[in-house]
This record gives sequence, structure tokens and C-alpha cells, in this order.
Amino acid sequence: MTNPAAHKGTLRISAVICTYNRDRYINMALDSLAGQDLSRDQYEVIVIDNHSTDNTAAIVKEFMANHPELNIRYVFEPRKGLSFARNRGWQEAQSPIITYIDDDARAVPGFLQAILEMFREYPDAVGAGGRVVPAYESGHEPVWMSTYLNGFVGKVEFGEEPKVFEGKMKYPAGCNMTYKRSIIDQAGGFNNDLTFRSDDKYIYYKVTAISNKVYYTPKAIVHHFIDDYRTAFPNFRKLFLKTGNEEKVRIRTEEGFSGLVKKFLEYLFKLGASVLLALGFLIKGQGSKGKYLFLSQWFTLKGFLQKEVFVR
Repeated sequence: MTNPAAHKGTLRISAVICTYNRDRYINMALDSLAGQDLSRDQYEVIVIDNHSTDNTAAIVKEFMANHPELNIRYVFEPRKGLSFARNRGWQEAQSPIITYIDDDARAVPGFLQAILEMFREYPDAVGAGGRVVPAYESGHEPVWMSTYLNGFVGKVEFGEEPKVFEGKMKYPAGCNMTYKRSIIDQAGGFNNDLTFRSDDKYIYYKVTAISNKVYYTPKAIVHHFIDDYRTAFPNFRKLFLKTGNEEKVRIRTEEGFSGLVKKFLEYLFKLGASVLLALGFLIKGQGSKGKYLFLSQWFTLKGFLQKEVFVR
């Protein structure tokens, strides 16, 4: 389904929202993209509905009707899995740059403009990852959170200056990642065997095997809504189990048996390191930080060893 808005200019960037049963939040993400500083004839919004069974479709279609001036499309993707949705997103896009934000994220007004400015300033860039600021439903960060668990809430903060992703910076978070359409195509797209986690890592590694010019873009900011369910222990356990499980799938696809052995040894090392770090937190009177850090590594290793972890 497409809005009747005509493209008066050349589309420069496509903002893709992949969503599954998030009718509570989808309007927040759409509102933030409708409120961009960038001229509306220079960007489009594509909502990929990954077989939602709630009111997502009706909400998006109502939003489209209320914003006829916005270049926005609704696309239903029947194959369940985040990578199916993200692949459908870049394949549907009509512009050369594809940026992904989550359905529970809110982009600041200058978000898309900042990404385009980065590509202008760094013409060798093939991708970008912006800043991600967690916005907790409770109003405060859980007492057990530490920098070691930033990935659990998608937090990305590497200072005020653009720089190439490398070393401890790892890779752009899936809720704020951008790639040229041509480089995604050249990399072969996302791995459809990854249904929930690790697809942002997968595409980053595939892209950087071609070019490492993926830049951290500090002015491209999204606020990532973290509801109370996400930080509850059952979900914490489930997500780290799934992280380990999908890392196994990713590595098996890319590196085979030797890669799996190396990753297993890496996880064992990290589990041991988490014990030492947990003791350090305990000495500081921050026992809960140490406990959750250890459990994150324990569940990741357990998920890696399990055959399959179901999420949906």
C-alpha cells in the first residue's frame, strides 16, 4: 500500500521500519520520521509488517491517511523473521541509502539529515551507525545495568566525533544502522536463517569484508524505548539464550566447524572473565551488576549449545 504523495524531487534516503506486533509503539516511530527536518521529497518511509497479528496494519494505514504529504509505504512480509523483513526493506527501497530504525524507536528531527551529511562529508562511506539512547519506561536505568550490557538495550555512545567502527566499537546497532543499497546487494543481503538476533552483526561483517568504511555518526540519534517487560528477568534470559543460539547459526554459515569451536572457547573465556568482573562489582557493593553480567554470559553460552531457542 502506497501513499498517493508524489515524489517532487529525487529520493536520497529510505527509512525502513520492520515491525512485528508492536501496535503500542509504531505511531511513535512514524511520528518521528514524519517530523524530520529533511525535505519530504528527499526521503521515503517504508513499514515492513512482518506478519503482525495485532492492530499494526490498521494503525499504519490510518497514519498514512492522516499524512498524505508523506512518502510512506506499507508492505506486508509473510515470512516471519527479522532478516526477511530487513531484506524486503532494502529490496523495496527506491533510494540509494537505506536506514533502519526499530518500531519502538524515536528519531530526532535531524536524524536523516545527519546521515546524509555524513555521506557527503565522507564520500568513501558505505554505511553508518548512529547514537542510540535508551528511554526506559520506568524512568530510570535498572540497578543491575552496566556498560558490559549496553548491547542488551542497544545503547550506542562513542563520543561527539565521527569515526570508523572498529575494535571495541563493534558494529552499528540494528535500531540505528544505515547502508548504501548497493553495498547490501553486493554483500548478499541479510541472512534469513537469523530470525531475531545477530543480523546486524552479520550484515556488518559481510559489508566490511568489502569495505571497512562504516562510520559512527553521533548526530544521527534515536531514542530507543525500553519497556518494563524488556528488562524483566524472563526476557533477559530469553534474549541472551537467543543471542547465543543465533550466533551459532551465523558462525556455522560463515566459518563452519572451526569457527564454532573458536566461538565456544571465546564464550568460555568470557564466562570466566565475567566471574572476575562480578567479584569486582561485589567488592564495590554492586552485587546485582555482577550477577546480571555473569548470567548474560551463562545464558549466551547455554543458547550457543542448545539446538534451537524459540522466541515468537
